[in-house]
Amino acid sequence: MLSDLKKIKYNKLGFFRFKKIKDKYLLTNDVGGFLFLTKKEFKDFLSDNLEKDKEPYLSLNKKSFIKKDLDLTESIDKYRLKNSFLFNGPSLHIVVVTLRCNHKCVYCHASAQAMDRTDLDMDKETAKNVVEKIFQTTSPFVAIEFQGGEPLVNWPIVKFIIEEAYKKNKKAKKDLEIRLVSNFSLMTEEKFKYLLDKNVSFCVSIDGPEKVHNKNRPMVKGNSYYYATKWSKKFFKLYPQLRKKGYIFKIGLSVTISRFSLSYYKEIVDEYIKLGFDDFYLGRPLNPFGLLKESFKKIGYTADEYINFYKNALSYIIGLNLKGKKVREKAAVTFLKKILTEKDPNHLDFRSPCGAGIGQLAYNYNGNVYTCDEGRMMSMMNDESFCLGNVKENTYQEIVGNPIVRTLCTASCLDGLAGCDDCAYKPYCGICPIYNYAEQGNIFGQMPTNERCKINKAMISFLFEKLQDPKIKEIFKKWLDK
Repeated sequence: MLSDLKKIKYNKLGFFRFKKIKDKYLLTNDVGGFLFLTKKEFKDFLSDNLEKDKEPYLSLNKKSFIKKDLDLTESIDKYRLKNSFLFNGPSLHIVVVTLRCNHKCVYCHASAQAMDRTDLDMDKETAKNVVEKIFQTTSPFVAIEFQGGEPLVNWPIVKFIIEEAYKKNKKAKKDLEIRLVSNFSLMTEEKFKYLLDKNVSFCVSIDGPEKVHNKNRPMVKGNSYYYATKWSKKFFKLYPQLRKKGYIFKIGLSVTISRFSLSYYKEIVDEYIKLGFDDFYLGRPLNPFGLLKESFKKIGYTADEYINFYKNALSYIIGLNLKGKKVREKAAVTFLKKILTEKDPNHLDFRSPCGAGIGQLAYNYNGNVYTCDEGRMMSMMNDESFCLGNVKENTYQEIVGNPIVRTLCTASCLDGLAGCDDCAYKPYCGICPIYNYAEQGNIFGQMPTNERCKINKAMISFLFEKLQDPKIKEIFKKWLDK
């Protein structure tokens, strides 16, 4: 089709990228426009032979694909809105209060340490300095997220940080959200009540049915699945009452897919629905961080194997929706928000540039600050390339102004990355330079051989394929209304 370039009317065309999906051509642009054209329509579009008072010309014009009537001011406003996250600063602050954990997860990204290693707990002085640094962010929204290890191992410091954060926020007046990511094995009635009273949101680690979960997340002593589901069920039972009291958060779900999970996509989805979850995130393939390098041959998989799992799971979820069951997959929701709305959901992994240092910071138990949790995970492999400083030794300006932040920002900006700049999915995607560093030895990813790129493309392609079905498109739109 493009062999005769002389027929293309370059002076008539607005900027666009394109990709053939099955028998149609998908056109996208940087202000959020997308449109499917048949082969003939695409050829006529390129040669300026479309009828100007009919479709698809009218839609192409409305979505900024035609240069003649392009409203530049409107396009600038749309582009600014799509990239508004760039004006804020670090909003997600991951706090690792301990490296200790009572689990031995087969894919542990955090390189969890033995329960007797109290030297790997954050102390009160460090915690106070962490909170001081967090509230110096320019972001009006602040999320403090406790991770580990298992954060409940160091319960006194979790409480201390919560109290300090609320105290600080009386003056700072940020939109503050505090989150706990936990396996729930050390949860008690007292802790549960305290966290709910303090308006802390929960995210629990459940990998599916008991046999899958306990295979992935073996507990040193006890049944991991029992504790994770026990407190999840309790939360859902209390939720209507909590809502009346003004508690707005629904319990989140942290899922990791190992090789053991791949054939259980249906059972995993059914398990979450049975427990009471109506949305969950399955778009998280294994990362090459922490202890994972040592065991990847046993528990890992190829990009194609993961893509097959995700497509099967999402198809099953869509099928449930077609039968009237309202349940969402959150990776799909993230991409759909970018595709179908004018605003970006600010998912730190799927934006350009990524969130490393400018959207999030990660604070280790010893006060070391990293560009993100992936950067902290690299430190567990004795690689401190992504350490920005220490809360007790460096100022906030020194931390966020570290040249490492600027370097990762450059490396994750798709506009200058070969293989990304001309990709039709650029407006919806993002890369992790630390993943590229771990897998390819360079923060500037080599896209033709990049497994994460392959996965992202497959997920977005699958969504665009489904969007061509009017019934499924309506389901997707309803997902965005929640």
